[in-house]
This record gives sequence, C-alpha cells and structure tokens, in this order.
Amino acid sequence: MTHLQVEASPESVGMSSARLARIGSHFQSYIDDGRLPGWQITVARHGKIVHQQIAGHRDIAGGKPVEADTIWRIYSMTKPITAVLALQLWEEGAFELNDPVHAFLPAFGEVKVWRGGTVEAPELDSLTAKLSIWQLLTHTSGLTYGFMRAHPVDALYRQAGFDFGVPPGLDLQAMCDTIATLPLLFQPGTAWNYSVGFDVLGRLLEVVSGQTLDELMHTRLLEPLGMHETTWHVPEANQARLARLYGADPSTGKAVALDQIGESARQQPRFLGGGGGMQSTAYDYNRFAQMLLNGGELGGVRILSPRTVRYMVSNHLPGNVDLTTFGRPLAGTVGDGVGFGLGVSVVIDPVKAHVPGNVGDFAWGGAASTVFWVDRVDQLIVQFFTQLLPSSTLPLRSQLKQLVYQALID
Repeated sequence: MTHLQVEASPESVGMSSARLARIGSHFQSYIDDGRLPGWQITVARHGKIVHQQIAGHRDIAGGKPVEADTIWRIYSMTKPITAVLALQLWEEGAFELNDPVHAFLPAFGEVKVWRGGTVEAPELDSLTAKLSIWQLLTHTSGLTYGFMRAHPVDALYRQAGFDFGVPPGLDLQAMCDTIATLPLLFQPGTAWNYSVGFDVLGRLLEVVSGQTLDELMHTRLLEPLGMHETTWHVPEANQARLARLYGADPSTGKAVALDQIGESARQQPRFLGGGGGMQSTAYDYNRFAQMLLNGGELGGVRILSPRTVRYMVSNHLPGNVDLTTFGRPLAGTVGDGVGFGLGVSVVIDPVKAHVPGNVGDFAWGGAASTVFWVDRVDQLIVQFFTQLLPSSTLPLRSQLKQLVYQALID
C-alpha cells in the first residue's frame, strides 16, 4: 500500500493554510449531524500535495476511522479512466472516433429509436445516422441508465434488469447484446444523456484489442501509472481498508449502511464495465489526475500525447453549448456553464455555472458522492472521497469548489 503524503506547505504554492482549514471545518458538520460517515479530501497544486484531510469513519458501526489509505468505490470515476484507455488505442489507429459502433459490435446495427407511445407499446424509428464511438465517449449516443427514471426508455431498461447495475450472470458482451435490443432515447448525436455508453465502449475496446477490459486496463494504464490499488474488486488482504457504503435514511437524512449493494466490491465481478465498478485510493487517483494535468505523462511514463489530452478535455458539445442547453437532467451535477468532453465535464463559463474556477476545468464524480477536478490554469487537482449514495443527496461538490478557490491567495 502507498499513502498519500503532504509534500509542500500551502503558502509555498500560493494557498493559505488558514483558509484551507475552512474546508474541513465545513465538511465536519456533515459528520457531526450524521449525514456523512466520513471523508477524505486532497488538494494538490503545481504537482505537490499541499492539503490532505481525513475525518469520520470508513465504517461507523465497526468504529473504523477513515485513513490515508482507505479504499473507496469510485463508481463513475471509472469513466475517465476508460476514456484515457480508449484514447490510447485511438492514438495507435485502432479506430476513428467517427467509426460506427456496429462495425465492432454488430448487435448495434439494428438498434431502434424511441418516437413515442408507452412502455407497453413503444413507437420506434430506425436510425437516421450511425451510432459512433465519439457518441459513446460524449454521452450523445441516445443510450441511458435505468436508474435515471426520467423517460419511458429508462423504464424499459429496468424491465430488462438494468437498474443500479446489470442482471446477475451477464458479462460485458451479453450486457451489450441485451442493451442493443432496447431503443435509444433519441437519434444519436442530437442530445446529451448520461448512459451505459462507457460500458459499451469497454466491450468495444475488448473487441479491438483482443484482451479483456481488466487485462487491457491493467497492462496499458494502471500498472504503468503505479495505480496498484485501483481494481475491479478489493482482494481479501485489503478488505479491512475498504470503506463501508451508505445511503441517506429517508426520514432523518442520516447515513445508513447499504451492505447489500456495497458487498459487491469484495468479490470478483462477472461484469466488467467501462462505466463503473472500480475501487481506488486517493493516492492512485491523484496519480491519474496528475498525469492528465501534466499533458499525458507522469514520472517519465507517457500515456497520451499532450494534444490528445487537450482534445479530450475540450467541450465536444455542438456549438460549444452547455449541458443545460444540449442535455437532459442529471441530478447532482451543474449543467449551466458546463460542457462535456471525452469522459469528463468541462467548464466553459464559470460565471454561468455560479461556482468559481476557470474555463477548461475538467471533472467527474461517482455515484457514492466522490469527485475530482483538474484546473489547468491554476494547476490544481482536488479530490473528495466519501461513500454516500446517491451523489445528489448533498451539495458537496459545489461547496468544495467554493471552499478550495477561496483558499488561493496568489
């Protein structure tokens, strides 16, 4: 195991220790009133960790505190990792972003599109444009999630067993074959909707490479970056460090354990999706984020070209519009002034977003209220780890950004 250590004083990189202390004071209140079990916050600037704080418990009932090497379920923070993996193969010419998905996954050649009707009697259209790899990377494919509960197609996903997860026994190939029988919400490329697109992308990468997604990710990305504790399941030797998963009690708002959902992190999964399911540590994920901030390189290991990283973290929504303009609601995220790149959200107007920061900040979070962001202008990496489902329960992400930026004094 590797611990993440403070490497420089905040003042040496233009931040205030006293002001950074406000972050912990604020988020401690969520532990004090029982709404969060515990958390870990890291702030890095100019490539150095200048603030790390832990508080509360990784397991309340067990009396186990959060520690620097606590292991967290990162859920959709898996998506940026999958995006980088895809771009590694793209850099080698394995595919073009405009290539149709069905060229690699034939089941998607006959996918239909929702026009109207009901869940029981849907009215469907044929595709008017191909479903492309670029659309998987940008959530503009028309795919969805069953747990979104915002559209009749979401209900069709749930009927097929896709709610918060996949039906038992399905592997990635079987999942994609089943998803391809369900309609898209809209014609590909015409809107933004959060979706299983990164799981489909994960299967496409398997077909392109001839390797399973976990093997591919380990050999090409995790091992070269020294992310030794970013895994698809936590091995038995490390399970004591795994944080317990919590949700909010509907009547009190206090954190209650969700052991049935959380237990899956301890077992080797049959389903290895590109959209979620990994566990990681603050140390590991900071290395991933620092590689991106460095333009695709860390410790002498080059993962991506600087130009590929710039392309990845540009706003890919047409006309440089934001998620509110082009998207469909996603609880717990900011849509105003925020666009979307390849696997990450991208700030295009901080004023419109009503949260401080800079144009070009990129970020993503996970279902259990984890989040990271990278600011290339102020050379910042910020991470917040906890284990509270769903991420829309508390306004943690916007408050964290507010509190980090007030600590910058240069």
